[in-house]
Amino acid sequence: MLEVGIKTLLAYLIGALPGSLLLGLLRGVDIRAQGSGNAGATNALRTQGKLFALLVLIIDIGKGAAVVLWLPPWTLPGLAAHPGLPRLWLTFVCGFAVIVGHVYPVWFGFRGGKGAATVVGVIAALEPRLLLPLVGTWFIVLLLSGYVGLATMSAGVALVIAAGLSEPRSPSLLGFCALLAVFIVFTHRANIARMRRGTEHRVRRLWLFRSRAA
Repeated sequence: MLEVGIKTLLAYLIGALPGSLLLGLLRGVDIRAQGSGNAGATNALRTQGKLFALLVLIIDIGKGAAVVLWLPPWTLPGLAAHPGLPRLWLTFVCGFAVIVGHVYPVWFGFRGGKGAATVVGVIAALEPRLLLPLVGTWFIVLLLSGYVGLATMSAGVALVIAAGLSEPRSPSLLGFCALLAVFIVFTHRANIARMRRGTEHRVRRLWLFRSRAA
């Protein structure tokens, strides 16, 4: 299973390059020391502006899609593909590893973002039909509630439902989406605690890349 180990490690290391922290190095800032302290696009928007946040999204979505599309079928020099290893299973492993890398980046002290944008990239490359319920639910819940964290967790639930209803049905895809939804909730556990206390940031004024936190 050497191929699995190497490709999983590569996926993790690529994921461990969060866009906000890479761009922050160029700008001489660490957004984990600003705003909410999260190394994601939402905090990047609040603290660094629209262009910075847009570039963060492009990097974080792009790496998720690139890993899923490129890494599983890639033939490693001097290492033949494992004959009994289903490519779809390897794709799921690499897809999850790139998300874990984003959340726990070894290059940045294991303090990264919450993985939402990278999840979008993974799903876009893996099963584009699931993008509409994923992104659509995020926008709707954000517009109705004003909570970015709640919108992201709701999108994860919608992803599982959409995978379960899609035809042809794929139990493996459904299981993978369920794993992503659980991980999304886990990475947003601090948001859940703040919502229960009534201290969570709430978007008061909404439009694409235009927001103010209450």
